Amino acid sequence: METAGGLPSGFWYLWTGTLINRIGSFVLILLSVYLTHERGFTPTFAGLVIGLWGAGGALGTLVGGVLADRWGRKPTYLTFLYSSSALMLALGFAHSALLVAVTVFLLGMAAEGSRPAMSALMIDIVGPHERLRAFSLNYWVINLGFAFSAIAAGALANVDYLLIFIVDAVSTAAAATVVAIKVRDTHRGTRGQRTPRPAAGGSLLSVFADRVFLGFFACNLLLALVFMQHISTLPLAMTGDGLSTGTYGLVIAINGILIVAGQLFVPRLLRHVPRAHALALGAVLVGVGFALTAFAGAAWFYAISVVIWTLGEMADAPSKSALLADLSPSWMRGRYQGASSLAWSMASFGAPIIGAAVQQHLGNATLWLGCLVVSLLVAAGHLLMGPARERRAVELRAAELAAAASSSANPRLVPAA
Repeated sequence: METAGGLPSGFWYLWTGTLINRIGSFVLILLSVYLTHERGFTPTFAGLVIGLWGAGGALGTLVGGVLADRWGRKPTYLTFLYSSSALMLALGFAHSALLVAVTVFLLGMAAEGSRPAMSALMIDIVGPHERLRAFSLNYWVINLGFAFSAIAAGALANVDYLLIFIVDAVSTAAAATVVAIKVRDTHRGTRGQRTPRPAAGGSLLSVFADRVFLGFFACNLLLALVFMQHISTLPLAMTGDGLSTGTYGLVIAINGILIVAGQLFVPRLLRHVPRAHALALGAVLVGVGFALTAFAGAAWFYAISVVIWTLGEMADAPSKSALLADLSPSWMRGRYQGASSLAWSMASFGAPIIGAAVQQHLGNATLWLGCLVVSLLVAAGHLLMGPARERRAVELRAAELAAAASSSANPRLVPAA
């Protein structure tokens, strides 16, 4: 009960939708293999296409974040998710290089555009003191789905690659339908409303003018560039050592399995750990795990490296999500979530290109040891910027409590969330 009890029913319906969606999320896992082995495109083109997913996602997260605040969390989430389902199916039938590239760009935009609205919806539903637990549970179910899909994707591809697109599209539509029926919108948008918010700020540009957030964003971007190597250069390194794509699927599934086994205990372990320390620890473990890949040659050694960077991911992800929630004004949660997600979209675009270039021209050892250097810089950044972030979180919470009290005294003011 301490781990899962007491959370609102709306959270659990979001959780269920995420589970359905992630169990069927096959396409991105095998996209590079599909494009090269099944369709005969060059590895360079496959890297470009995966980068286009990230480029589309970068645009999608910004648009999705703004719409979540102005139009509403739920309609934004459903629009992007249903669009993602349709585009997933279209990609399975796309044949020309141009059509594949355009469809992947639009699919990245739709898939990533739903995330800010979903995160903002969850923050609205769950109280401040329960958010670390809620984000841990959500992260747990994401990886439960990933552990299943990483193994099932290979099995479906052995039968027919088209199946991975069909099942992915169906599961995405089913997830959207659960939310459409069971989750009420918590935020109708700010257009035309009188809200107790500051006269200054409120635009997407004001998010990127927030120096505290920019430091947070920079750390996330750098660590994401390291982490995204697991779906870009890691499979190339493993196949280069003579290991099969099936072995890669099994090894990378350890990531999801370990998170499923241990993530529910993370909130209790981190309860009394300062967030800056938890984030720094996570970055160090991610760096060490990827650095060990430089010395790997057998599946068991790759598996050990995955275990270590997964432990770092388990410390980093929920702490980061809870911190972002505390740094986001309620009327700008969508924008802050979208701006934060932009780091991952940029990494999705940049990591395959940068990683492949380093791997090809400087070698595997330089790539993986470079990941350690970047991760250590991120850890130092979290420690240096931690106090300023916590001060901002306290100030923002006090300001919103004062605004809520003011709106209660003046019923003509309607809170945005």
